Amino acid sequence: MNEERRGREADAFRGSSCDRDLREQISVLRDDSLRLVADGISLEELQLAARNHGMPLEALRWDITPVGLHYLLTHYDIPEVDPQTWRLEIDGLVERPLSLSLEEVRTRPAVEVAVTMECAGNGRAYVEPHVVSQPWLLEAVGTARWRGTPLAPLLEEAGIGEAAVEVLFTGLDRGVEGDEIQDYARSLPLAEAQTEDVLLAWEVNGVPLPPQHGFPLRLLVPGWYGMTSVKWLARITLLAAPFDGYQMRHSYRLRQEEDEDGEPLSRIQVRALMIPPGIPEFLSRSRVVSAGRCELKGRAWSGKAEVAGVEVTTDGGETWREAALEPDSLGRWAWRGWRLVWDAHPGEFELCCRARDGEGHVQPLEPPWNVGGYANNGVQRISVTVTA
Repeated sequence: MNEERRGREADAFRGSSCDRDLREQISVLRDDSLRLVADGISLEELQLAARNHGMPLEALRWDITPVGLHYLLTHYDIPEVDPQTWRLEIDGLVERPLSLSLEEVRTRPAVEVAVTMECAGNGRAYVEPHVVSQPWLLEAVGTARWRGTPLAPLLEEAGIGEAAVEVLFTGLDRGVEGDEIQDYARSLPLAEAQTEDVLLAWEVNGVPLPPQHGFPLRLLVPGWYGMTSVKWLARITLLAAPFDGYQMRHSYRLRQEEDEDGEPLSRIQVRALMIPPGIPEFLSRSRVVSAGRCELKGRAWSGKAEVAGVEVTTDGGETWREAALEPDSLGRWAWRGWRLVWDAHPGEFELCCRARDGEGHVQPLEPPWNVGGYANNGVQRISVTVTA
């Protein structure tokens, strides 16, 4: 049956009255894409793109993203870690500093939670003026089942000092950024670190963390952008003042000018993504869909509140229809499925979807700009040619 369907699609494409128009459209898209690489994206950015990978949008079909398809951002190098000698140090403003082996961490009470994780730079390539950094399109996301032990009981075991206000998490990955040699390190307000959902995770989707995802142990902060969930975790330090390291002072802040202090990024903005329908043109990734009943499907999530609804347009935003939300079966911190049936007829279309959450946040139609190209949750736009 699949072969017959493919044959019908190919015949319809070759014999369609819009065949020539489609070829011209694809040619224009190819030219635009090549100009973007030549004029906007540097060789250094392409080098970053080769190291870090996004989740193919067709993988939105899975409730839980296969580990190999989950998005991945590695700031520096993947460190080599010997699990036999690795230890987790808990120090700073604590009454009883702890030094734990991996086995000692793993013997603690364990929980498993499904979490949608998104990079703060997701969508950066679409903002104008161009921002020089990892050139994410919309694929820097994934949902996995993480297993680990809650952080809060470990902090209580160490004894939280009265003067402590923040918790610093330091990983084993080391590099140079902003002319500073540094270990990758991020902090959380003490109250956030003590919430029951924050985990020290050693397992993903039923297997030990692979090297690229933080083996042997990583922090997991559901609802926050991915930079917060420090990988290759080695040290947890309680501080009397906010941490002023590079990743907190300079990176991951919303600023309109370079010299502004800006606001630190935290929770994930509301977003919906659609599984691109039909089949792709190889280079432009524009879609070809056969006329008739077409079920549009996707996922929506928000780190600030539960998803309240998703709207879909097939005419570039002129009119919108409410999609049906699927049951919230994965829990609060994971994406939620949605679907809508489209009666597709021959022609050219622009498909978009936008989500809203329980606190009233709605995706903007255009991507917001800031110095770092962060938190761009502008709506996804998919060019579709429907053939007879």
